[in-house]
Amino acid sequence: MNKRGSADKIKLSSFDDLFGTQEAGTGTEQVQEIPLCELHEFRGHPFKVVDDEKMQETVESIKNYGVLMPGIARPRAEGGYEIIAGHRRRHGCELAGLSTMPMFVRDYTDDEATIIMVDTNIQREDILPSEKARAYSMKYEAMKHQGKKGTGNSLDEVGEAAGESGKTVQRYIWLARLSDELLEMVDKKKIGLVQGVDISFLTEQAQEWVQVIMEETGTNISTVQSAKLKEYGKKGELTMPMVRLILTEEKPRERKVTLKAEKISRYFPEEYSESEIENVIIELLEEWQKKQ
Repeated sequence: MNKRGSADKIKLSSFDDLFGTQEAGTGTEQVQEIPLCELHEFRGHPFKVVDDEKMQETVESIKNYGVLMPGIARPRAEGGYEIIAGHRRRHGCELAGLSTMPMFVRDYTDDEATIIMVDTNIQREDILPSEKARAYSMKYEAMKHQGKKGTGNSLDEVGEAAGESGKTVQRYIWLARLSDELLEMVDKKKIGLVQGVDISFLTEQAQEWVQVIMEETGTNISTVQSAKLKEYGKKGELTMPMVRLILTEEKPRERKVTLKAEKISRYFPEEYSESEIENVIIELLEEWQKKQ
């Protein structure tokens, strides 16, 4: 299962091309020290920058060794630079008391910048479902703009950087259609990924009903309930009373199956996260179900 990045397939052919260590034009590209106040967040950046334990480790590393890997940015028409790769490092520099950060400055198009931004972040282990959903959606749109629409495997290409299949990518792209409030519930595991995908097919109004009723009742949504919501939503028959009825009906007793880590870990590379393992298992079960 390939975990390598796919940004190199856009305009970049190697690691050296991405980070500017080969000769470009008439000479070797130089790293620039850019004032932090001139480095601005990527427009619509889907990945959160939080002050957690890993950020503290980044800050300590910067204090002790400096920024080991320069970031990537592009000039903004309104002045300053838009960060493509290096949002966490920029925040780490700020917390470490630095005033500048080493950057490679490149003139990427919007689509090129989007693809590189996603690919340089998507392999992190601590990515939330909402971050992955928005990131995959952004990258897919960028690839369509570049003429990749209709290739038949563009979804597979979107997931290549994270080693995920086109089917998994499609589920996350659907998930991105959820409201911010419902996506947050997915992040907090109040709504499962499967249920979230079902709800993503509902209208904005129906999604709001789901959110309100879940908050009022404190109930969770089963896969049976989410499937009903999706079914009635497709028919245009959902009303708030019907949503309430579906979400408050007595849930059938669900079977609980626990898979011990030691039994399944030998089938996956060590770097696979829990969510990646779960996605692979779901895909295999879906294929098995089709053959029944």
